Amino acid sequence: MSHKFFDLTFTESVKQAQEKYGSRRNYARFEGGKPDFYGLMDGEREFIEQRDGFYIATVNNEGQPYIQFRGGPKGFLKVLDDKTLGYADFRGNLQYISVGNLGENDKAALFLMDYANQRRLKILANVEVKDAKDDPELIEKLTVPDYKAKIERAMILHVEAFDWNCPQHITPRYTMDEIRQMVAPMNEHIAKLEKEIENLKSKLIKKGE
Repeated sequence: MSHKFFDLTFTESVKQAQEKYGSRRNYARFEGGKPDFYGLMDGEREFIEQRDGFYIATVNNEGQPYIQFRGGPKGFLKVLDDKTLGYADFRGNLQYISVGNLGENDKAALFLMDYANQRRLKILANVEVKDAKDDPELIEKLTVPDYKAKIERAMILHVEAFDWNCPQHITPRYTMDEIRQMVAPMNEHIAKLEKEIENLKSKLIKKGE
């Protein structure tokens, strides 16, 4: 059984590079037979729904790649079904580079990062761009609660393949929420000690009287 992600990314040029640098034999075993992609599983779905941002790469008709970061509250990138993701695209700096690129070439690659746990999910997708006015019901599904920015379009990602990447060189980084969760037990312990100190001071004062 072949690995669908490798089927899409291992071109002849890539295979030649693997041959040159000695990794071809290892990766050749992932080729041949029926592709292994049947949709996003529970692990991928949960990972995606917990992300507060991702990187998306597109390419224009001259072959020039462009990478954009998209961020929001956890869950803004929504799993619509086991092969479809979607998110609301808000009015930004009005450059529309990714949108323009997708108008010529609908293929995109996504990197979803969990820096704290050194995990990375790569996704290949075909992206469908829908203006907000054309599908209000879909926009309602993708709306982020309590976020007031104007939604200009829906971005629908038809997932073609995914791959979990090696964590070796991912430097751990933490959001403010993650840091608050990590130090919460320490803060609770400090508060407890401070309260005990105040009680001891009060007892000493009373004894002094």
